[in-house]
Amino acid sequence: MSGAALGLEIVFVFFLALFLLHRYGDFKKQHRLVIVGTLLAWYLCFLIVFILPLDVSTTIYNRCKHAAANSSPPENSNITGLYATATPVPSQHPCFKPWSYIPDGIMPIFWRVVYWTSQFLTWILLPFMQSYARSGGFSITGKIKTALIENAIYYGTYLLIFGAFLIYVAVNPHLHLEWNQLQTIGIAAANTWGLFLLVLLLGYGLVEIPRSYWNGAKRGYLLMKTYFKAAKLMTEKADAEETLEDVMEEVRKVNESIKYNHPLRKCVDTILKKCPTEYQEKMGRNMDDYEDFDEKHNTYPSEKSLVKLHKQVIYSVQRHRRTQVQWRILLEQAFYLEDVAKNETSATRQFVHTFQSPEPENKFIQYFYNPTVEWYWECLLRPWFYRILAVVLSVFSVIVVWSECTFFSTTPVLSLFAVFIQLAEKTYNYIYIEIACFLSIFFLSICVYSTVFRIRVFNYYYLASHHQTDAYSLLFSGMLFCRLTPPLCLNFLGLTHMDSSISHQNTQPTAYTSIMGSMKVLSFIADGFYIYYPMLVVILCIATYFSLGTRCLNLLGFQQFMGDNDMTSDLVDEGKELIRREKRKRQRQEEGENRRREWKERYGHNREDSTRNRNIHIDPKESNLSDLSTTRSSKYTRVNNRTERDRIELLQDVEPLDFNAETFTDDPLESKSERTFLYPPFRYQPGGRYLSMSQTGIFDDV
Repeated sequence: MSGAALGLEIVFVFFLALFLLHRYGDFKKQHRLVIVGTLLAWYLCFLIVFILPLDVSTTIYNRCKHAAANSSPPENSNITGLYATATPVPSQHPCFKPWSYIPDGIMPIFWRVVYWTSQFLTWILLPFMQSYARSGGFSITGKIKTALIENAIYYGTYLLIFGAFLIYVAVNPHLHLEWNQLQTIGIAAANTWGLFLLVLLLGYGLVEIPRSYWNGAKRGYLLMKTYFKAAKLMTEKADAEETLEDVMEEVRKVNESIKYNHPLRKCVDTILKKCPTEYQEKMGRNMDDYEDFDEKHNTYPSEKSLVKLHKQVIYSVQRHRRTQVQWRILLEQAFYLEDVAKNETSATRQFVHTFQSPEPENKFIQYFYNPTVEWYWECLLRPWFYRILAVVLSVFSVIVVWSECTFFSTTPVLSLFAVFIQLAEKTYNYIYIEIACFLSIFFLSICVYSTVFRIRVFNYYYLASHHQTDAYSLLFSGMLFCRLTPPLCLNFLGLTHMDSSISHQNTQPTAYTSIMGSMKVLSFIADGFYIYYPMLVVILCIATYFSLGTRCLNLLGFQQFMGDNDMTSDLVDEGKELIRREKRKRQRQEEGENRRREWKERYGHNREDSTRNRNIHIDPKESNLSDLSTTRSSKYTRVNNRTERDRIELLQDVEPLDFNAETFTDDPLESKSERTFLYPPFRYQPGGRYLSMSQTGIFDDV
């Protein structure tokens, strides 16, 4: 079992990262390098979080072995000479190997590969791929050139920061420049930038996650917020459609001006491939053989302008598709919340849906999650479950805030995380140590990573589910994860006093801390920034609790959901009307489909029954005569039965059925008799035909 736990977690974390990437990304449409780069970044960051508890338990076991090896023999031992050296010393430390023990030498190599690979991704490869994916160039060379130019300022900024640290170490006479110290300076610079972002995101997540679950138990609150989102999304949807129309108009002009034999025609064809199908069919290619591109001596767009247009097309199409998908998802969510509100007062205690799901449900799930179970879960159990979960998460948040403010105190130990780990270390309960470490770092990761998934920087960075995230946002999220995870792990080790620079104890460090090196090279960071900056999480939690950021954004003109605001009330009313309109539209569509289905089932069976009965009641002796009469009558007359009249109505394209009517008769032709105009001896039918009032004349259909 020494390496089995490590192997299982490596495989599990890979599928977890793959599942999340499949939810947000699109494997079919996005470039493979974007998918591979983002998957590798997410995988390495999640792997660090899951493997770190194993490193802690292994370190505690190694400390126990080291203490047992250095323990002195008993005081009453008077044996000297050769026998004293041969007699084994009884161990006073009950050390036993944990089930997830990782052999020596594996973890340092593992952390070194994972850490430096993630740093290479976040500082070099992913920024380059981000600019490459966003570029509108038509060739690989052009995209690489654009990416290098855009990243020149980016790389120059970080080189400037690294140079400042380098100058500080060179000027300080007590420090000598060595390779390990230069490596420590680079790690310190990266972790300082990551810790700055970490505290900002952590202060938001510690308050917002418990509050979101507490508000999730309020059906009225969720429904009002959904109406608010619908109003905002409709505005964004209309803006995306208008932007797409403007860009497609520019593409149409370029398509008409640049002919088939123009040197830039290949660039125009590349742009057309990125346009939606309906616009491609409208524009088409201008293939006039008799007209060359230089006959009229017109001014043509340059390649640089086509690159800019290509970039606009990619962005506008992605944004339009994303808003369309999000609108459909938001409608389903609003309809479901309205159904929950209606079913709360149901006396039958069975959940009734207004609209059935278009996708067929699994029979196994449908059997256990029947309407009764669904009613008890949605109307009774789920609100209480969310409230209990919110209280538990709030307790965890309070523990984190307290520990962030007191983890530097070693005597007495005030950090609750350190207290829990030290109590378990005394009894060498490795299972408890790993569970406590995993829950602690997992909660910290959820608070930080969930904020990364929630934040939205205008329309440039936005992680949208259901495969609607663009390549730029996916790569940017991978960069954030790689920058936040190392300082997150160091902060966790500081909270548990497993970092020797925090606990000030001469003990064996964890393998992860040994890779980071000693921060004593930069004392003002190790003893100052890393100790006191995390205390700002208290101020950020207070600001998040009172929604100060939301109020500031609302004052700047960015509408945010606030219950005590007039603008919020107006948007809620607007969204409610939009949802009501879409609901009526879908109801009419379903009623029409149900009536068509009922019509088909009713009259399709009647036609089959009439055909079957006619074949049964025909006398064999009269079969030849009936066949002859049928053949003769088919030349001059029409078979006047209900099935044939139904068929004629559908084929002649007469006045359609009124699917919005409350009732209808079995025979649609007879139901129209009240609306026909009678002119003896003929009857006018709205299909443009005159029918005789007589039903038996030989020239009825002439």
